Amino acid sequence: MSQRDRLRIAVQKSGRLSESSLELLGKCGLSFRFSRDKLFCFGESLPIDLLLVRDDDIPGMIAQGVCELGLVGQNVSREQAVDARLAGKPTGFVELRELDFGRCRLSIAVPQEFQWTGITDLAGKRIATSYPALLEEYLSEQNVQATPVMLSGSVEIAPRLGTADLICDLVSSGATLTANALKEVTVILQSQAVLLGSAQTFVDERAGLIDLLLRRLDGVIRLRESKLLLLAVERTNLAAVLAALPDADVPQISAIQSANSKELLSVQVVCHKTLTWPHLEALRALGASNIMVLPVEKMLS
Repeated sequence: MSQRDRLRIAVQKSGRLSESSLELLGKCGLSFRFSRDKLFCFGESLPIDLLLVRDDDIPGMIAQGVCELGLVGQNVSREQAVDARLAGKPTGFVELRELDFGRCRLSIAVPQEFQWTGITDLAGKRIATSYPALLEEYLSEQNVQATPVMLSGSVEIAPRLGTADLICDLVSSGATLTANALKEVTVILQSQAVLLGSAQTFVDERAGLIDLLLRRLDGVIRLRESKLLLLAVERTNLAAVLAALPDADVPQISAIQSANSKELLSVQVVCHKTLTWPHLEALRALGASNIMVLPVEKMLS
């Protein structure tokens, strides 16, 4: 296999998405041999290698053909996609999957004493941000004239320094805003980790590897909250019990030898939503018994 037939995935070297990204790839069956500089990791289980880089570099590396896939926050991918569109340039990458971790939001925040009444309050204001393209697009959509002030870091202190009136920045818990006497007033973008892919279509071995990885990713993501549910139920109560199952696959049902004349059935089914105690108690009230909930590590349809 030639070097270009190996697949390359870029992942944030350090930061809030790094550990979860590596954990997700591990659950997909990928293992790597790390280099001394910990920038390039050779794939051992499959011909899939890993690049550990800055998150801001990942979309561009995919567009330039340095790698074929990347795990990055939507805030980064959408900012660079909008920036390319505003400049009249092709993006070069596409979002293939939302990965359901690393959730945050890009929001506008104002000083606590600011009397916020609505979007029109942004007119004429200086807004500090690390996401000028997304902010510019939002202001244009709202038909509001304001001045973005580009900062690469420490955006939240800009109002106290007098370099901006408001900020547009990522918010997770909101603790940083509170610490800097700011309050969140409107959300521009809901963000989470995504898998980016090249806009180019591959016809070599990389195409098969991408399909394989996508199938495994879909399985891992779907099984995060999934549990195997085992129970017994009389046939007369079966329909009601099945109707109460949360996001369930097609169940496997078999007869159980019973000491009495009642027709008892065994039900085995995977549920893809969290099974809470109230769920189990509701099933018991509908006639289910011997209820067991077991973890699901892997599943292949």
